[in-house]
Amino acid sequence: MTRDLGQEQSASRLEYQPPRPRGSILVTGGAGYIGSHTLREFERAGYHPICFDNLSTGFRKFADRFVFVRGDLADRAQISRALAAENPQAVVHFASHALVGESWENPFKYYHDNIVHALNLVEEMRGLGVRFIVFSSSCATYGIPSQVPIPESHPLDPINPYGASKMIIERILRDYDKAFGIRFVS
Repeated sequence: MTRDLGQEQSASRLEYQPPRPRGSILVTGGAGYIGSHTLREFERAGYHPICFDNLSTGFRKFADRFVFVRGDLADRAQISRALAAENPQAVVHFASHALVGESWENPFKYYHDNIVHALNLVEEMRGLGVRFIVFSSSCATYGIPSQVPIPESHPLDPINPYGASKMIIERILRDYDKAFGIRFVS
């Protein structure tokens, strides 16, 4: 089932999905490689996974057997409609620009899109009472590690715009946890 959130949809037009025992989870970037495998694992674990993707880099066929919501994190109204319609227990956030080299060529794109889109998502989650998010961060937040494997206690010192954008989002999530009780793992 595909839902295009470019236009308002009434609840009566949405196909009924019976509740699963463990609830639903919205996966941003679910039509990408990692997102699509995550959808499958959630399904195996008894959850009702929902793919939210704009297909800018993902492929619709990767999420064919799941509820698919075509939407863009740049559009808060689309995020709000998806969260309200699907009522997920949690969100897993994979959608972002993720090429280190490109982040040097176009740092604005990485700082603006990655950070603003994450803010749009977490703010709509807050407004609709979704209290759990798993954020796909990156080892790029550590910069050049002083030891390998890198312990999570390693200081953050990103050396490129991509890693810096991920580090800033981690900080935003800490602040939203403290201010609003939105629990996160990154």
